[in-house]
Amino acid sequence: MKLHDQNGSPRVAYFCMEYGLDHKLPIYAGGLGVLAGDYIKAAKDLSAPIVSIGILWNQDYTEQFVGQDGYPYDVYPNYDFSSVKDTGITVNVRVRGADVKCKVHLVDTYENAPLYLLDTNFPGSEHGWMTNRLYGGVAQDRVAAEMILGIGGIRALREMGMDIDIYHFNEGHAVFAGIELIREKMHDQNMSFHDAWKRTQKQVAFTTHTPVEAGNEIWDHALLQHMESYNGLTYEQMRELGDDPFNMTIAALRLSNIANAVSKLHGQTARDMWSNVYETAPIISITNGVHVKTWQDERIKKAFDNGDDLWEPHMACKKELIEYIRQHTGSQLDNDKLLIGFARRAAPYKRSELIFRDVEVIEPLLRENQIQLVFSGKAHPNDGHGKEIIKKLVEMDRRYGDSVVFLENYNMEIARLLVRGSDVWLNNPRRPLEASGTSGMKAAVNGVLNLSVVDGWVAEGPQHGVSGFLLCTDCEKSAQDSHQDERDLRALYNVLLTEVMPTYYNNRSRWINMMRASIDMSHYQFSSHRMLREYFDVLYHKTYLSQRDRISMTQFEDASMHFAGQPNYNQ
Repeated sequence: MKLHDQNGSPRVAYFCMEYGLDHKLPIYAGGLGVLAGDYIKAAKDLSAPIVSIGILWNQDYTEQFVGQDGYPYDVYPNYDFSSVKDTGITVNVRVRGADVKCKVHLVDTYENAPLYLLDTNFPGSEHGWMTNRLYGGVAQDRVAAEMILGIGGIRALREMGMDIDIYHFNEGHAVFAGIELIREKMHDQNMSFHDAWKRTQKQVAFTTHTPVEAGNEIWDHALLQHMESYNGLTYEQMRELGDDPFNMTIAALRLSNIANAVSKLHGQTARDMWSNVYETAPIISITNGVHVKTWQDERIKKAFDNGDDLWEPHMACKKELIEYIRQHTGSQLDNDKLLIGFARRAAPYKRSELIFRDVEVIEPLLRENQIQLVFSGKAHPNDGHGKEIIKKLVEMDRRYGDSVVFLENYNMEIARLLVRGSDVWLNNPRRPLEASGTSGMKAAVNGVLNLSVVDGWVAEGPQHGVSGFLLCTDCEKSAQDSHQDERDLRALYNVLLTEVMPTYYNNRSRWINMMRASIDMSHYQFSSHRMLREYFDVLYHKTYLSQRDRISMTQFEDASMHFAGQPNYNQ
């Protein structure tokens, strides 16, 4: 099976633990997976030579509901994946003393580039636990899944006869693919470890997504040895790659030719974070983007493209959101009142409940129904802090009646309704801990105005009072500043009370102009089409160019022009 090589562009295999293509295919946890889904949809749109590798998670991440006590609880149904195609291909991966058989499935029905999913959870398999639950279980479960993704993914590509030029690791979970690439060269080409490592570096690109500690996995070498993750390498060799204990992000940085952060600000943070680690790839910035066709309402797009009034299609989206809320919660929101949306993973640095912290300010606005707040999100099943955040939001829902709503079991369907139907999108993370923040991009392409701290993508996008509202009064302050929460809370109230609400209620024409400016600002610059072109231009081609014996400068320039040329705003 040959991967189409268009205009000399390098052929890319993209590795990720999760993919958010549609809520009907629940193999994603949140933003990382949805970004990966948007990436492979853009690859399909642009006919880019890309295949992707992932895992078919039998029980997804979690379905999360709220109990009578207001505390979230998790449900793990066994999903029916009969719509996923069985390729008939299998590969074996040695895990913890067993040769584990992995089936390879194909997903290509969501207007996406081919996505191959590995699966150990089938009748007769003793190893279903390895691909049972995304980010679930104990350390052994996580390591086994990462071995299936990385080692199994490389072997699946070989079994399918695909010639790959670049292996893109989307987060450190895929590091064992790099170990397998080294093993292949040592075994098949009789290379030394260091020669195989250097050759592998010329094939690998790596994206790091977060400066948050939980996003950078660390494993004890004793565990890796027990799981047989070394895959033929020695302790000394593995330590050279990932230190002791074994840091997956450090290993990915040492295995890659070029790495990228996911916004310009995140690039600065990531370079500072890893500046003391030796022999790592340079970290550049390629800002994330969203698949506009997936997230932008067609009525909004049509009105924007034709220069028509945006208010009517916006209100149609808002009414659809309000009707969904009524059907699922019984709460009846007001079409004419300002509706502020907030939907994200429940993590302390995102400060979901910041707006509630001064009761004297917020309570009159809610009691008098001047604003309406709609929240949604999930916590990791083992994250007690995250679940306490959700419990706090549920308490606010129950306290303020129809003025505050929490939508349980957050998924792509709820996300789509919220980013289309809200009037304002609230974003108030502790700077600089938000690497990118793609939900705000999805809101922006629908004319939903961002009300945001200047972090992640926001530093490159909305202009205050023109295409959004910005809170940051002193953007040089960081999360280590003990006064940041109070300063940002006061800024939030000030902008909300003196700018957002007066404009919404008293200056409709200005609001609509800001909606149009928001769409104009975001619909290409923060699209997955722009992102993918940039990946080819500054990551893939330059990595491919490092393989000097396989590419000429003319080929590089021709291919670069194909993906990094003038944007097609109709895509």
